Formats: sequence, C-alpha cells, structure tokens
Amino acid sequence: MKLYHGWLSSASRRVRLCLAEKGVPCESIPIDMGKQEHHSPAYLAMNPNGVVPALRLDNGESLYESSTICEYLDDLHPQPPLRPADPYERAVMRNFVRWTDEKSLPNLLILNWSIALQPGASQWSDAQLQERLARVPTPERREAWNRIARQPYTDEEKAAALENLLALLGKMEAMLAPSGDWLVGGAYSLADIAAAPFVARIAELAPDALSNARCPRTADWWARIQQRPAFALARFDRFDVALRQRQAEVSPAPARADS
Repeated sequence: MKLYHGWLSSASRRVRLCLAEKGVPCESIPIDMGKQEHHSPAYLAMNPNGVVPALRLDNGESLYESSTICEYLDDLHPQPPLRPADPYERAVMRNFVRWTDEKSLPNLLILNWSIALQPGASQWSDAQLQERLARVPTPERREAWNRIARQPYTDEEKAAALENLLALLGKMEAMLAPSGDWLVGGAYSLADIAAAPFVARIAELAPDALSNARCPRTADWWARIQQRPAFALARFDRFDVALRQRQAEVSPAPARADS
C-alpha cells in the first residue's frame, strides 16, 4: 500500500498512527500542500475531495477520509483491535471521531494554515490565485485558500479558533472520567488515535491548557499516548521545528564572503 499524506496534516497523522499501531508496512509518499500537489489531476483521481491523506491499495483502488481508512485498516488487520467489541461503545467511538472532524478540524485549519500556507499563498498574483482556486474541488477549501491568500484570518478569529479547539480537552476530560486510561470502553481505540493529532497541536499552541491543574485526566492520557512505540513511528514532528526545517531546505545558502 501507499500512503499519500502531509507530515503536518492532522488527518494524515491519524492514519500514520493507526498504521504504526497495526504494524502494517506502507510506502510513504509526502504531498506538498504549499505547491498544491493534492489538487493535481493524478491525486484527485484518488481523492476527489482534494485533501490528504489518500491510501492506494495493493489492487490499485484508493481510499480517502482518515476515519474510513482507519476502520478499513482495523478490518484488514484485526490484531491488535482498535475498535470496541461492544456495539454501543463502537457507536460512541464513531460519534467522537465525527465530533473531532466537525468541531476540532475547522478550527485547527485556521491556526495551521495561517502559519504554514499563508506566507506562500499571499505572494501569488491574482492570476495565479485564480488558477489555483480553479483546481480546488470543494467550495469550503476554496474559501480557505482565498482567505489565506487575500484576507488573512484576524487575530480575533485565530483566538476564537484556539478557544474552540480547546473545547476538545473538556470533552475528553469528561469521557476519561468513567472510562479510565482511554477514551471509550477503557481500551485504546480509534477514538484515542483521532484525538492525538489535535492534542499534539494544543500542547504546542497552548501548553498551559494541557496541564495537570486544568485537565489532569487528559494530561495523563497525553503522556500515555507519547509513551506508545507507535507514536514515535508516526512522526508527530513539532510544527515550528518542521516549518523551520522546510524553510532551510528551500532557502538558498548564504554567499561566502570570499566567493
């Protein structure tokens, strides 16, 4: 299998973590979102929504939507199981994953894109912008690209996005109270995998919010997640470190004084 993904994409991190937990070999094919490689005809043939990730199967078929990919992997490789056996708990797990997609992801997009994609998009000419927008397949993402290129999110909007993102911690704190170490049914599941990319960014953007004083259960949960061998394999690189490395790779080396 081949995973087309972004190293800093929360959805891509979710699938990489699932693959690592399963121990499933998969070829890594990074997608450069700044260059809009995920809007190319070849990529759109795999994922018509034009977002990462996409999983190319051995038979040539493709899957998209990170939650769908993770459930497919759990079906394909049942051990270790990453979904509750109890039907009700499995439904609770799915509702939580959907909640993160609908409530957490839009707010994280505002924060991440303002940092990672806005500097490049703001340099596009009007003609370049229109050409790039024409390749974006969904109106929601066209609006997001237009915002970062021409109407950057304000400080007030970014503050509101962070506040909305932090609502995840309260939800997790309540879920962990009866379930123990993990979010659903007391066992590690796709619910925990779904939450991990968002909590990783919260730990970088608002570390005080993820303190033992404010949300002790979730802070302990986050420590347990990071101790799992799969977490290191999934490569949750710090956002700021990854961006500095990327900038160093694209910036020309300074001229020598004796050149």
